[in-house]
Amino acid sequence: MNKSPAREALEIEVTDFGPIVEAKIDLRPLTVFVGPSNTGKSYLAILIYALHRYFAGHERFLAGNFPRTSPMSILGPMQEFSDETVNALRNIARRLPDETKKMTLTFSDVITNAVRGEFETRARLLEAELARCFGVDSMTALIRREKASGGRAVLRRSISNLSGAFEHKLALKSKGIESNVVIPKDISVDIKIPHKQFFTIWGGYGAESAEDAEIRGLFIMLFGKIRDIFFEPLRRPAYYLPADRTGVMHAHNVVVSALIERAAMTGIRPTAAQSPTLSGVLADFLEQLIEIDGARRPKNGHKPKLRTTIEEEILGGAVDVERLGATGYPRFIYRPNGWRKDSHLLLMNASSMVSELAPVVLYLRHIVERGDVLIVEEPESHLHPAMQVEFTRQIATLVQSGVRVMVTTHSEWLLEELANIVKRSEIRGKGRRGASSEAPSLPPEDVGVWLFERRNRPKGSKVTEITLGESGLYPSGFSRVAKALHNEWADISSRIGESA
Repeated sequence: MNKSPAREALEIEVTDFGPIVEAKIDLRPLTVFVGPSNTGKSYLAILIYALHRYFAGHERFLAGNFPRTSPMSILGPMQEFSDETVNALRNIARRLPDETKKMTLTFSDVITNAVRGEFETRARLLEAELARCFGVDSMTALIRREKASGGRAVLRRSISNLSGAFEHKLALKSKGIESNVVIPKDISVDIKIPHKQFFTIWGGYGAESAEDAEIRGLFIMLFGKIRDIFFEPLRRPAYYLPADRTGVMHAHNVVVSALIERAAMTGIRPTAAQSPTLSGVLADFLEQLIEIDGARRPKNGHKPKLRTTIEEEILGGAVDVERLGATGYPRFIYRPNGWRKDSHLLLMNASSMVSELAPVVLYLRHIVERGDVLIVEEPESHLHPAMQVEFTRQIATLVQSGVRVMVTTHSEWLLEELANIVKRSEIRGKGRRGASSEAPSLPPEDVGVWLFERRNRPKGSKVTEITLGESGLYPSGFSRVAKALHNEWADISSRIGESA
């Protein structure tokens, strides 16, 4: 009997997805995507964000934040189960204690097949979340153009004390997503059984009897347990700061006004005259900006010193939010160091560097907690190289505090400082005296850097993990650019000498 399966890294493998021909990554405390533009870094980051949204959504239903008719509901009517499944669930229910107690449950083939069927049935909900996050009408827009047969994504988690890995295979077709799930056999888990009344409450909607409600509630718990074991890394809340966050910060009130006007005029104005729909990533960012409340703080958040350090060391002042009049609409402000408390600049009048990092500061102060995932596109935008280096250190400190971070980047400075941060983890004993003892460090296993490179055959990009080389740098290809520029300079100098 295999109790309490040991959980290994979650792998995400994609083929023919957006511009990506193939990629395989695993989620680390700090995950970095680097490479040229239009190679799929944002595609993969948004996919991961959508997966977080999808797998974390179950809890919102169970917490009562969705109506009972919501598609987030885990179960439909009882008749969706085969008689064999119903009988298997009834046999388990008969053995349940009348009070809260820890038990070991073994998943029979019948129950495992029912769980597998539930994952596959619910793939349509993931399809809807993908379409929302990317702002597309169908999965066709997410398939690499040269691949008419469709794209593929596989979520895989190896379990060290089980015979095989769990795999959630998703085939992206023009007609939608097809799902296939592989679950290791003979899974036994230690589980805390709540009072039977909870099962009745969970499964009560639409049940024909108390017994049916109890059985449905039991399946919800069993399904949730398997989901938690294999998809725990994706059940963390995730927040996405898009590359165009500065423009959204400046124009969020205009965007909201346009959307409100569009909603008010629906059915009156012609469709062609209406505003375009935002992608889910931008819509979520906009919604979170509007809901930021100066009085709110994360319950289990990291020390506020970190966001203060970003303000002091990089921004040279404080970023904050004010509420306007009776509407309570947020206005974002910046107060340079040394200014009076009643003096400030509107964020749109501050430097581009301040505008770029303001969302990071606000999210760390008001939203992000330990264990959450913060995805930041191009954090180096509008930052001087020295500030890129400093912000990379702040990212490492954030990871040390328990927040998981994913970034997409084109920055050589970010990667070079990250190499120092990883290398610093090897310092031992007396070597840690002085400045090195205060600078952040991360062990190599906590950092994953993946390079996105273009390929001509087949046309698209290939994603491979890169690790620190003998030179102490990540082999990202930036050196090739520097070498080409130097060679060009040498050629120009030679030609100048010849023409003299």
